[in-house]
Amino acid sequence: MKTVRFEEQQVTPSKVLCVGRNYVEHVKELNNAMPDQMVVFNKPNSSISSTLRAFHDEPLHYETEICFVVESGQYVGVGLGLDLTKRELQSQLKQKQLPWERAKAFDGSAVFSRFVSLDGLDVEQLSLELFINCVRVQCGGVAQMMFKPAMILQELQSYTTLIDGDIVMTGTPQGVGVVHAGDVFLGRLKCGDHVLLEIEWLAE
Repeated sequence: MKTVRFEEQQVTPSKVLCVGRNYVEHVKELNNAMPDQMVVFNKPNSSISSTLRAFHDEPLHYETEICFVVESGQYVGVGLGLDLTKRELQSQLKQKQLPWERAKAFDGSAVFSRFVSLDGLDVEQLSLELFINCVRVQCGGVAQMMFKPAMILQELQSYTTLIDGDIVMTGTPQGVGVVHAGDVFLGRLKCGDHVLLEIEWLAE
């Protein structure tokens, strides 16, 4: 089973729960319909990776997200994640009104930083930035989310059991695009003006 680092320990998520279409500008950039309820899909443990890949049967697109790790039914840690997507396949599936899992839940489709404790942090002040080859391409945070982290947790718990170590991905702001081999990704997670963590990935 795949693990992620939370502070000084390794935890094993049973699943990754992903919220789609949670930023208005991202919904618009993909010409999607605005959701009237939360869009959720799952990634299995086998999707977790620390390696950023540019290709898996087709070119992959990046989506940077604020992510939470769960313990005793509550968020206890926060980190950054990349929801890697087979955009062409996803578009085909959406046109046929079929589930997205084949475009979202493949091996290596969930790439995570380490997770840090939420103790003393104001969740409402969390935000992210993504730079590719030193150019900022994504910026956004809880303030722009249609469904806030507390609401997401409540909605998930209304229909599924969250196991200790499970990860919640909260959606991506505008600025998604194609991963190119050799690209240097720098992700930054902030709380207000304070940088909580930085993570660098080299796309393979």
